[in-house]
Amino acid sequence: MSKFKTKKGKESPAINTSSLPDIIFMLLFFFMVTTVMREVTLKVKIKLPVATEVQKLEKKSLVSYIYIGPPTNTVMFGTESRIQLNDQYARVKDIPEFIAREREARDEADKSFLTTSLKVHNETKMGVVTDVKQEMRKSGAFRINYSTLKGIAKN
Repeated sequence: MSKFKTKKGKESPAINTSSLPDIIFMLLFFFMVTTVMREVTLKVKIKLPVATEVQKLEKKSLVSYIYIGPPTNTVMFGTESRIQLNDQYARVKDIPEFIAREREARDEADKSFLTTSLKVHNETKMGVVTDVKQEMRKSGAFRINYSTLKGIAKN
């Protein structure tokens, strides 16, 4: 007669974890590729105006942004519109230096295609925007873009 063994003393086999590092690296690469890092922390409120005739910029890598609007911290800085260049508040006379730094950061071939985009809060007075544009003209930045939202204005 043959002997039959009982399975009372055996445990279930361990889970195979050999493919676990592959899965973790796949998830890591996915999030690294799809995540966009914010370049600038906004210190001014921006509520863009609405426009009907809008064109999209082709090369966003050749765009420098100037933000104009009321500060987010109104207790410390008041409610008057402020200019933000990169991550700090600036004055109108700081704009030529900003334009020069942006040009130096680009390749020689791309310098002529550098565009400055103004992201202006829709309730900002045009005097501030005009002063910014005058300083840009003095520094030779003639390619100006106004950022807007596409749509129909509601009155």
